Parts: sequence; structure tokens; C-alpha cells
Amino acid sequence: MPGERHRYAVDTGRQVVDVDGERLACATARPAGDEVAGPVAVLLHGAGTGRTERLLPLARELAGRGVRVVAFDFSGHGDSTGELAELSLERRFRQACGVIGRLVPADAPLTLLGWSMSGQTVADLVTHYGDRVTALALCAPAVYARAAWPVRFGAGFTGIIRTPDTWRDSTALDAYRAFTGRALLALPARDDVIPPAVTEQVTAALTTRSRLTRHTVQDAPHQLGLWFSQHPSAVRAFADALLPG
Repeated sequence: MPGERHRYAVDTGRQVVDVDGERLACATARPAGDEVAGPVAVLLHGAGTGRTERLLPLARELAGRGVRVVAFDFSGHGDSTGELAELSLERRFRQACGVIGRLVPADAPLTLLGWSMSGQTVADLVTHYGDRVTALALCAPAVYARAAWPVRFGAGFTGIIRTPDTWRDSTALDAYRAFTGRALLALPARDDVIPPAVTEQVTAALTTRSRLTRHTVQDAPHQLGLWFSQHPSAVRAFADALLPG
């Protein structure tokens, strides 16, 4: 992906995509007038209060550096339809695939960026798309037990993930061990949500075959999407780490 050798004017857009029985609010950003084939960055927000709106400053920063960007609100979040309690990790994967299928050219390589819960979603997409994923960036990532994947958030999910060490059999760790592209692991200096053991295992998995870069976001808490929306310098530093050269 291109680095910061040039700055581009940015075109942004909004649209709604029907996926998985929901209407998902999507946002796009791209270099103005860009028709050149290249990687598309897909931004995947975290759980709870996570939403695409917080990621738009980063989307614009990446587009200004020559990267096409797609982001969307999962169902039950932001401006999308649905109830959060009816969402699941499986549905998150299905919704991401649907948006990519609708908004990303079929021949475009993928750069996947995931915040918190989307650490699992990025891994699911890496397994699904294989070599089409050439780079990924994980921001304070979480991974989850295999048993949690199909369970709706309002129907037993919390009980599974609160059971100690169930995350250790996560399919995400297998996906990251197999990944051979470029990987960026962005870690907040003050994360009180993700257990250190999870971060250690994600780091070890990515070290197996990928070209891993670690990036610490100074002073930041777990909610890196919100932090980026409030700290332009952190957005620029993250983009520098993602787009070296």
C-alpha cells in the first residue's frame, strides 16, 4: 500500500447495504478521481458503543495517502438496523463478507483493520479470503472461544466468554499463525479490558509467519476508535505505522 509520499484530495460517500436481513450503514473514502486498482482497507469497529463514525478521521487520513477505504456499522450499532442482543460473532463475519462483496471490487486485495471484538472478525475473514488479505491491523484485539462464535450476544455469549481461559482455543489464533502478510498490532498504553495473556498469545501467533510491527498508542485506553477520533496526531502516527515508506 502507498505511503505518505503524496497527499490526495478525498472523496467520501455514504450508502446503505442490505446484508444478513439488516440494513447496514456504510461509509467510503477514496483518493479523489482514483480509478487505479489496489488494496482496499476495510475498517471494522468494536463491540458495545463502537461505531464507524469514530473511525472516519482515520478513513480520511488513509484516503489522503492514496488508500481506498470501506467501513460500516454492524447491526445493532450506529446507524444500522437490528438489535445488539441479536448480533453474534458469526453474524459479524457474515455481515463483513456481505459488505465486502457489495462495495469492494472482486479482484482487489484486502487490508483488514479491526478494533477490539473485531480482532476475531478479522481472523475469520483472513481464513475466508486467504491470500487476498495482504495486510491487517489489530487495535487492542480480542479473540473468543470456538463455542462462542454462533451464540447471540443476548443468549449466553457473556457466560461463555467469562469462563476463564476459554479464549485459548480460539480459531483466531490459528488464523494468525497461518497469516503471511504484513501485520500491525496497535496497543493502547492503558488497556483495562483485554487481559495481557490474550495480547501475548495474539502477538506470538502473528510472529509465527507474518511481518509484524507493534505500535503503542501512548496514554490511550482500550477504546482506540474513540481515542483516534479525538486525537489527530494519534491517527497520523497509526497511519505512518500502517503505511511505511
